[in-house]
Amino acid sequence: MHATITPSDSAVAGSRRFRWRVVDIVVASVIGVATGLVFLFWNNVGYAWFSAADAVTPGLGGVAVGIWLIGGVLGGLIIRKPGAALYVELLAAIVSALIGNQWGIETVYSGLAQGLGAELVFAAFAYRRFGLLQAVLAGAAAGAAAWVLELFLSGNLQKSPEFLGLYFTTVVISGAILAGLLGWLVVRALAATGALHRFAAGRDVTERV
Repeated sequence: MHATITPSDSAVAGSRRFRWRVVDIVVASVIGVATGLVFLFWNNVGYAWFSAADAVTPGLGGVAVGIWLIGGVLGGLIIRKPGAALYVELLAAIVSALIGNQWGIETVYSGLAQGLGAELVFAAFAYRRFGLLQAVLAGAAAGAAAWVLELFLSGNLQKSPEFLGLYFTTVVISGAILAGLLGWLVVRALAATGALHRFAAGRDVTERV
């Protein structure tokens, strides 16, 4: 005889899969803090790149934004639970703001928007697919969310259509590459070391080796 799986059984299994474990909270917090420290470095190096590119052509500075978007991608790919992308990106932004940067509280607003952008992509795939495509789309969506927020937070709504079009293009591409592709590579590298053996992200990589 074969056991019959009822709809209620499936619902319970899905609920358990989406439930955060203690290890999920701890690791997501570690990733968030570590990413916040990366942001502190990028606040200087990345902003210098942003300013130099923007001096060449206004709007081109978006090419440097991607690293500020990577927290959501890392959180989503590793934890694979609802809210992980938003939590990690927001925590990283809070760390950056608390330690000190040139944007202050606005950093937290950015983290919230960018994390939500990435989160929506993982949600669109029902938190079931976490490949390169999802990583790239999450990074791009985080960039698009950053662009929307800056229409109001940075006064970009008053700028020219040419600037807005170029900035949108560059920030989305930067998000796709520096957050999405790079984030995916970072997760695979971590998984290969065995550091993610308690997560599906780690098992996915080791099973293919």
